[in-house]
Amino acid sequence: MKKIIFAALTALFLIGCGSDATDTKNVEAKLAVGKNLAGTTLNNQNEKSVTIKPETKVVFFSFAKPTGHLCNEFLETKPAEYLAQHNALYVADVSAAPSLIKSMFILPDLKELPFEILLINDDTLSAEFSKGIDKESVVVVYLDNGVITKITNAASKEQLEKAISAK
Repeated sequence: MKKIIFAALTALFLIGCGSDATDTKNVEAKLAVGKNLAGTTLNNQNEKSVTIKPETKVVFFSFAKPTGHLCNEFLETKPAEYLAQHNALYVADVSAAPSLIKSMFILPDLKELPFEILLINDDTLSAEFSKGIDKESVVVVYLDNGVITKITNAASKEQLEKAISAK
């Protein structure tokens, strides 16, 4: 019986850790000055579709666990309406995490947060958003009517606050 349970758990782990064999080398970068993000739709942590509107002024992206923690810690100190007041959206790339880890730990934790996080949960989409981008810091994208006018990076809560307030 122990062998059967062990085999089942091992199979579940391996299925959860598998990755798609998606070719991400030839994708077009979505984050570049002049590109239009208006109309882009992503699901939030509660599986609700959210579309980037022309009124959105700032979108900041986290492509790594440390920058995700930085963004979460920053937003936890802000009022619930902070993102809306700044016409801002927060996007986190969770595509690299094994599906089992995402479903058991990451997504349940994100659902408990009091602010909205849009999620990149697909390898190809991740490659499109991260192509040519510094993944070691928070990527802050400024929009004018949906069109990217400037891209900067923030490596601390203070830099992130300045970047969001700068619009």
